[in-house]
Amino acid sequence: MSKTVAMLTGDLLFASKVKSTAQAAGWTFYMGGDLPKPGTDGSGDAIDVVILDLSTRSKLVDTIMEKCRQQCADARVIAYGPHVHVQKLKAARDAGIPTVLTNGQLDAGLTNLFEA
Repeated sequence: MSKTVAMLTGDLLFASKVKSTAQAAGWTFYMGGDLPKPGTDGSGDAIDVVILDLSTRSKLVDTIMEKCRQQCADARVIAYGPHVHVQKLKAARDAGIPTVLTNGQLDAGLTNLFEA
């Protein structure tokens, strides 16, 4: 089975770039407003990486870690947002999201993210 990334965003442009990079590395890509219900992402695979867009899905910050513990406990969770949104980045860190990046940091590290 391939690895799966779930991108929680409303930004179709950046999601397209993440999707292309993930699929080029052999990953399955899911995009939505929240984690997919188990078995509904179309792949049947467990989610390996969750990427949360703080610009369009910041309301999920307080609940995403618990949802991940329930649905994809081994997934790497990443939140990202514009560097000028200091409060949203801080809120993500305070909520226990292990990796919080700026848009530029995520963009620069995309290829590495999907390496084995």
